[in-house]
Amino acid sequence: MTVPAEHLSDHREPKERIGFHTSVEVRWSDMDVYQHINHARMVTLLEEARIPWLLIDGRPTANLRHGAVIADLHVKYRGQLRHEDGPLDVVMWVDKVRAVDFVAGYEVRAKGKSLDTPAAIVASTQIAAFDIDTQRLRRLTDAERVYLQSWQRV
Repeated sequence: MTVPAEHLSDHREPKERIGFHTSVEVRWSDMDVYQHINHARMVTLLEEARIPWLLIDGRPTANLRHGAVIADLHVKYRGQLRHEDGPLDVVMWVDKVRAVDFVAGYEVRAKGKSLDTPAAIVASTQIAAFDIDTQRLRRLTDAERVYLQSWQRV
């Protein structure tokens, strides 16, 4: 499978280049009493980062906005992020694609930090396709699967 050029970052080795790059704004309300981004707000920021990658019109995975559930979530904090670190740079990719779900990986850095800089946040989300009408998991479509697999790191 060839990797589309827009999936690549010239700053990484070929096997590590795949990743959707976006930025998310940090709101003052995202801060906690210790003046760093609150855990629950970080989860929301990860969700906001996924939207342009997976859920906008024209993406093969756009239908997931009408039915998807978070089956698992892991967030590792390797450094602090504060309001002044925003907008945050987020790189996302796919770790695994299965019949009804996939695992998205994330690295979050302060604005302007090089991809060679260790990420402050490393996270993963297992997302399952869900049929709202039947209230059951559904299989990923062929188009969804191909799109998701194109974002897999090899």
